[in-house]
Amino acid sequence: MSTQNPSTSKKGMNPIIILLSILFLAMLLTYFVDSGSYDRQGNVVVANSYKVIEKDKSLGNLFNYENADQIKAEPVSIIGAFMAIPTGLEQGAGLIFMVLIIGGMFGILTKAGTVDAGLERLLSLVQGNIYVLVIILMIAFSAGSTFLGLASEYLLIIPLMVGMANRLGLPNIIGFAIVCVAVKAGYLSSVTNPLPLTIAQPLLGLQIFSGASVRFFFYLAFLAVGISFVLLMIKRHGFNNAQVHFHAEKLSTRHVSMLLTLAGGIALLVYASTHWHWKHHALSAYYIALSMVLAAMSGLTANQAAQAFVDGMKKVLLASILIGVATAVAVVLKQGMILDSIVHFLMSFIGEGNAYVAATGMFVSQLLLDFLIPSTSGQAAVSMPILGPVGSLAGVSEQTTIVAFLFGNGITNILTPTSGTLLAYLATARVGWGEWAKFIFPLWLVYIFLAVLLLQVSVLIGF
Repeated sequence: MSTQNPSTSKKGMNPIIILLSILFLAMLLTYFVDSGSYDRQGNVVVANSYKVIEKDKSLGNLFNYENADQIKAEPVSIIGAFMAIPTGLEQGAGLIFMVLIIGGMFGILTKAGTVDAGLERLLSLVQGNIYVLVIILMIAFSAGSTFLGLASEYLLIIPLMVGMANRLGLPNIIGFAIVCVAVKAGYLSSVTNPLPLTIAQPLLGLQIFSGASVRFFFYLAFLAVGISFVLLMIKRHGFNNAQVHFHAEKLSTRHVSMLLTLAGGIALLVYASTHWHWKHHALSAYYIALSMVLAAMSGLTANQAAQAFVDGMKKVLLASILIGVATAVAVVLKQGMILDSIVHFLMSFIGEGNAYVAATGMFVSQLLLDFLIPSTSGQAAVSMPILGPVGSLAGVSEQTTIVAFLFGNGITNILTPTSGTLLAYLATARVGWGEWAKFIFPLWLVYIFLAVLLLQVSVLIGF
């Protein structure tokens, strides 16, 4: 078994530096990229409506201290870039507070000894066989993602998986990968995931959830590769089942009641998210209430529970700045009015003469576009009205166009540093973005190859 301390890892570049670099790169792009816009009906782009907007690109604007004009196009100044950070913090406040509250809640569970006791019991049930457990867990997590669209709901699960990995002498990143790879594998094909499909498919005149049977086979392919990758990484970290020793005694009544409350809370959360469409504010309020219930059951004094909550929040505090700066990148692109120009530029690379080439071009355009628009629903609203007509000219069906969008959006979201959800995941697991990027990059490349292959199959069978 690996003797590496699971709570430590090789120091790389701080993710704040990476995101600040991306932010100021976005600022510079507003000086070199033409401003332009598409007409919109609500949030949906109107196809073939792109127009260039004149702007003064002189470097004198670098030190402009006035607020950006939302009507007249102008580059973003240095001051404007800094101002975008608090704006990003404000816009990302819902996700930021939700992450902090979840961190506090697990601080209470950890202080009460519930997490450690629950993990011991879980490992005893599979006789310490992490490989069997990982396969079962990843199938379950990916199913929730691909069928129900669960994503932020898994923030509650990540600390448990990290704790399990630590218990086995494995680093945080293994526990994080068990959840993240499974969730992303599910999102890649989105068999009946309502979040992208309810927006993307109607824009192309398709019945919502149509084509699910073919996407299900795509889902199985991505999931099989993802599980194999995680199991390989566990083996590479020197894990040995024979060296795992666990306690098989029964859980105390207090720990059982707390774990059942947590499980029931997760179940209610899934129901509320899918049926009542709870957003960040409702979710945060729910987490606060659940934290108070767990604190009352923990046996801790009020002061001990409050301190445990604060200690838990401290562990994920970095997330607030990371999510804010990531959101600030989108703010700068919007203020400089260059986002639509970049979209127009990327779409121009999609060929019209060959369906196989065009489908691959669609995928690549979505892969790159996701760095700028990590929101799945937002990317669908912007790109689908444009991709639909382009695909028709090249002989690419509407269903294959949807698949190209799903693959491109999902694969980039595995590692893009501008994704608030990914940064929230990483913060909850206490894994650095640079460490994650290095870890996941081989799978990212394999997924790109597999996506291109499946797109060719999709065109070949006339899907």
